[in-house]
Amino acid sequence: MPAKKKTTTEEKKPTAAVKTKTAKAPAKKAPAKKAAAPKKAAAVKKAAEKAPAVKKAETPKKNIQEYKDVINWKKWEAHNMDWLYIEINAGDLLTELEAGADNIDTCCKAILDCMLEGDGFIVEPKEADKINPTLTVRYYCDNLSEDRRKYSAAK
Repeated sequence: MPAKKKTTTEEKKPTAAVKTKTAKAPAKKAPAKKAAAPKKAAAVKKAAEKAPAVKKAETPKKNIQEYKDVINWKKWEAHNMDWLYIEINAGDLLTELEAGADNIDTCCKAILDCMLEGDGFIVEPKEADKINPTLTVRYYCDNLSEDRRKYSAAK
């Protein structure tokens, strides 16, 4: 009986060697296929040049309410950490929420709309409508009561 066990073990070893040889064989054929691929790629490039350009679908721009939600969330987070104030810059906020988008008008309007009585400008643009990426506002977070008047109503 011990002879049978040795025979079984010997049979497995050649099988493993055969599998290794089989795996190596396709690897040798692969370079031959790569040589043919560049010809097809050149044909695909020519076809792509002839096809009309397809416009990528633009992501929808955020609206004022979405900016206001982010600003108010930041104010409440600062309030919960017992910070006295936070400063928000329009250009930085726009980059944080919509990098590369040209939506500064909406961003600035939301920043101005979130101002409450006592909040102030750190950098106030010279434009009458205050739409500028340099717009920076300091929001005081110690009293976020709904009883506080809006900045626009306090004028």
